[in-house]
Amino acid sequence: MIRITLAGATGWVGRALVAAIAAAPDLTLAAAVSRAAAGRDAGEAAGTGPCGVTISATLAEALAVPSDVVIDYTKPHVVKGHVLEALAAGRSVVVGTSGLGADDYAEIAAAATLADRGVIAAGNFSITATLLKRFALEAARYVPDVEVIDYAHAGKPDTPSGTGRELGEMLAAVRLQGTSKAVEDLSGIRETRGGAVGTPRPVQVHSVRMPSFVLSCEAIFGAPDERLVIRHDAGSSAAPYVGGTLLAARKAPDVKGLVRGLDTLL
Repeated sequence: MIRITLAGATGWVGRALVAAIAAAPDLTLAAAVSRAAAGRDAGEAAGTGPCGVTISATLAEALAVPSDVVIDYTKPHVVKGHVLEALAAGRSVVVGTSGLGADDYAEIAAAATLADRGVIAAGNFSITATLLKRFALEAARYVPDVEVIDYAHAGKPDTPSGTGRELGEMLAAVRLQGTSKAVEDLSGIRETRGGAVGTPRPVQVHSVRMPSFVLSCEAIFGAPDERLVIRHDAGSSAAPYVGGTLLAARKAPDVKGLVRGLDTLL
């Protein structure tokens, strides 16, 4: 039985995970974190009925309860601290929160190696979003010009999305030299070309934030007289992220160091 500490237990994905963990025969919810719902039963706060786990206000409090894996679906400004805190406490970690960059992950990788624990992080734990990345990386071997657009609701606090950032970084590592004019050679408002993500051949990533979008991401490839668009659209439910997150939680105790992307587990 794998014991889970869930940070962000009353969030959009967190609530769905409380129910899914309760239904899984090989998983158990050992502790939960939500500052806004501290002191409440995690199942009641998630709308699934009492589960006997009292929500803690901080991860430090929750880590006082023995567990094997910390799943984090909190906020961009706290997730790195949570990961480092969990590793120091001897836990493996699954990172579902977006907002971390390459430098953050380099620090996490070093901490995971030092702790001899595993961290599995993905910009998106949806199976179809994982396939978007898989197909886009294959296309990048043949079409050199590619850009990424990510879409989200107006209140999303980080840009680009975790999906867009991860996709941009992965594409930048494998893409061929593009033909588009370098941003530094442009006139006008250069910021309209988006943000450069990844190395050694950065990919321009554009973030759209407005009502009516949940989460969407597309990779646009351009060649003379033809285009290819590979796109993932998420619905209003958190269900697509639950299966991939629990897969990662089951794999995390056997991982050492940092693993980026759900596709590495499929």
